[in-house]
Amino acid sequence: MTRYIQRHSLLTRVTHGVVAITCILLAVSGLFVFWPELGGSIMGGKFTYVMRMLHRVLAIPFILIPIFAMLKSPKGCIHMFRDDIFGKWDKDDYLWAMKFPLYLFFPSKIHMPPQHHVKSAQRLADGALVFFCIIMAVTGMILWLNTGLLPSGGWKVEFSTDVLLWARLLHDVFFALTVIVGIAHIYLGAGIFEPYRGTARIMFGDGKVSESDALYHWGYWANEELTSGRNVTVEKDSKKA
Repeated sequence: MTRYIQRHSLLTRVTHGVVAITCILLAVSGLFVFWPELGGSIMGGKFTYVMRMLHRVLAIPFILIPIFAMLKSPKGCIHMFRDDIFGKWDKDDYLWAMKFPLYLFFPSKIHMPPQHHVKSAQRLADGALVFFCIIMAVTGMILWLNTGLLPSGGWKVEFSTDVLLWARLLHDVFFALTVIVGIAHIYLGAGIFEPYRGTARIMFGDGKVSESDALYHWGYWANEELTSGRNVTVEKDSKKA
């Protein structure tokens, strides 16, 4: 028998899953919108138009699902920003961040200090991704509205040349930054990096983490949960990741 801790709720997992999948598809479709010659030279101009429309369709759940999650669970939203992203760092947080570069190359030889619900460096990465996505959502909507919200060109809002110039610039810059940070996030979160092997189930499974993994990765948080027992279950060993 193994003890598990419920780390993420169903709402959190669904929101994360929708945002992650749509973000990847938006990056792919956005590449053809940003560089129309890439698809046009191979498949013709119609392909670029399809990619542009797909880009807009994907933007809808990318924007609306997080808004729904914030309205559905305002306390969870406050916790994410106040504690997980902008939470005050302690000495172990700083130590973990300093050791992390070496930890990437020598995970079995580097002893990492215990962490809270979200690791210090992860707070920076998560905060950056949230900020990048907000900028892309706002600038993307400006560009979309300027050509008409409907495919026919209806519901059009005209913006000044300066606003459109800044919107395009920021949208493209933060697109590139999101891809870079997103690749690193996927590398760690998907369990490709050995110490995180099997932890993908935390976001793409039932949201649970074994007691041993929890203590290894988030020592302070794990001990708090194990002491309270509120989110702890005991299950058969066959459920191990």
